[in-house]
This record gives sequence, structure tokens and C-alpha cells, in this order.
Amino acid sequence: MPQTELIPAFFRDGAQRMAQALRGVDRVLVSGHVNPDGDAVGSLAAAGHILRAMGKEFILYSSTGLPQYLKFFPLPGTVRTSLRHLPFTPRSALLLDCGEPHRLGSELADRLPRLTSVNIDHHLGGNGMGSLANWVEPQAAATAQLMAYVALAAGLPLENELACDVALGIITDTGGFCHGNTSADVFSLCAHLVRNGCDLTGLRERLENTWSMGRMRLWGRLMDRARLERNGEIAFCRVLLEDLRQCRALKEDLEGFVEQLRRLDRSAAKKGTRVSLIVGIAGCLLLGVGMCCTMVWTDRLFIPGIIIGIVGIIAVTISYPLYTHITRKERERIAPQILKLTEELSRS
Repeated sequence: MPQTELIPAFFRDGAQRMAQALRGVDRVLVSGHVNPDGDAVGSLAAAGHILRAMGKEFILYSSTGLPQYLKFFPLPGTVRTSLRHLPFTPRSALLLDCGEPHRLGSELADRLPRLTSVNIDHHLGGNGMGSLANWVEPQAAATAQLMAYVALAAGLPLENELACDVALGIITDTGGFCHGNTSADVFSLCAHLVRNGCDLTGLRERLENTWSMGRMRLWGRLMDRARLERNGEIAFCRVLLEDLRQCRALKEDLEGFVEQLRRLDRSAAKKGTRVSLIVGIAGCLLLGVGMCCTMVWTDRLFIPGIIIGIVGIIAVTISYPLYTHITRKERERIAPQILKLTEELSRS
């Protein structure tokens, strides 16, 4: 199978444009946002492997360095934290998982106008900051997912180290495959990664089992402080710099804590769950009645049975889209309450 056939049709054009753009640059400075998470680091590593396979010179850069919990992850080069004393003068930049120059760090943001740049990102909020090419695709679960498609468009196999780079980003930004952005395309891609040398289970265990005592103390304190507001519709916890100092924790130790708060707040999904269950169950019952009419009472109720069955199939089919629509509307409804609560907290 040609590599490009592994790219979903929706992403194919963007992946091919980025692969073509990377073929036309050299002496590339590769960077993501400051205080990088797993998606930024995975995308950074994937970019290094892609550029190396293309025969390009590159430098990996992060002004704040890598978080401690990702120190175990192998990279295709040293991550530099300063743009002084580089082995060569960069001519271009590949900007990943970031849509605003200031989030690259002031040193790179100041130099950016003098570089030919390519921007690949999956966050909402802009059309990209690249001077040569941009691919901003919010439908992707992670920037690392987009980098996988760029590699395939460039004719590179997604295997071994490159496969693990992509997996790191996807695990991070899907919350360990728990978020709503974990699509069929994500599962299909991850199945391909596993078949080609990525120990997905082992990688996830390394990410989950690198807790420091500082992080343990911090999370214990914050869990005790967490509470629900607005009739259980909003879960929140105030985090102070003093908490970090007293617990001897780092900012990166907060990674993943918001996901735990999300476990407290299920109210936004309750209405959608109830409605979708009622519609789905009613659809199943109608489908069963329709089948009985067409198979048992064929001579009298065959046509009505077909109609009833079709209505049942439609009800079953729309139950999940109905859930997602209602849940999205409920979250939009409570958004002003979150803003109001934020204002109250800022004044307290």
C-alpha cells in the first residue's frame, strides 16, 4: 500500500503541502511552545526524524527546556535552550503546536521575522504564523497526528522512533484516549504505530509512573481543596504559587490535574446522556416491533412494519449525534458561569 493511502482523505492535502514545504527548506530551527507538553515534545522529535530522513540540517529548540517527566524520552538531537553559539545559522523555522509568536519565547519571537517559517498546529485561534506555509487543523487530536501524516506524505515509514514520537503526542492530547477528540482516525493511526514498533502500553506506563514526591504532595493538597460550584456544574480548584513552593513541586507537576477535575464535573453530559438513552432504547423497541410486523403479521402489517422499523433505525442512528449536540449546548450554556466564577475568584 502506498504511504499516502494511510492518510485519511480529509488530511491528505495539508500533509502533502507540508511535506513539499519541508523539502524546500534547510538549516531548520524546530521549536514548539514554551513549557512543552507531550504533544509539543513528540512533534519536535517527529520533526527531527523527518528532517534527518530528508537530509536536512536542523536544531531542536525550546527556551524553557523539557519537563522533568519527559526526560526519559529519546530525541533525535539535543534540545537547545538558547539561540547563541549554534552550530549553524538557521535559515528557516518549523513551528509546532503553537499559533502565536510570543508562545515560542521572546528570543525566537524576535528572530522569527528573519526566518522562512512553516507552522503546523491543531489549536483553534488563527490561520498560522508561517511565512512559507501553514497547516492549522483543529480536527486533529494532536499536532503529532499531523506530523505523522506529513511523514507519510514524504514517503517515510511510520516505525520505531518516529512511531513513538507520534504516540507520545497523541497519548498526551487525547488524555490517554479518553477525550472526545479520540476519533476513528486516531485509533487507526495508533494501530499502525503499534504494528510498526511502538510499545504504546510501555510508553503510557512510563508517562504515568514518573511521579515525584512533590507532585504527590501537590495533588493531595489540591484534591482536598477542589470543590463543585453552580449546583455541581463546575468543578474548580485554585492553585497558588505558594502551593508549588511548599510542596517542592514544579509547574509541570500540574500536568493532567485538570483531567481529574473533569471527572468531578459530569453534569454537562447528564442531559445528553438521558435523552440519547431514551431515543436509542425507543429506537430499538420500534425496530423490534417493525421486525415482528414484517415477519409475523406479514399479510396485514408488512408495510407499516417497514415504516416502523425505519423510524427505529433512524432513532438509533441519531442517538449519539444527539448526545454530542446536547452536551455541546450544555457546555456553552455554563461557559458564562465559568467566567463569572473566575471573576469572583480573582477578586477574592
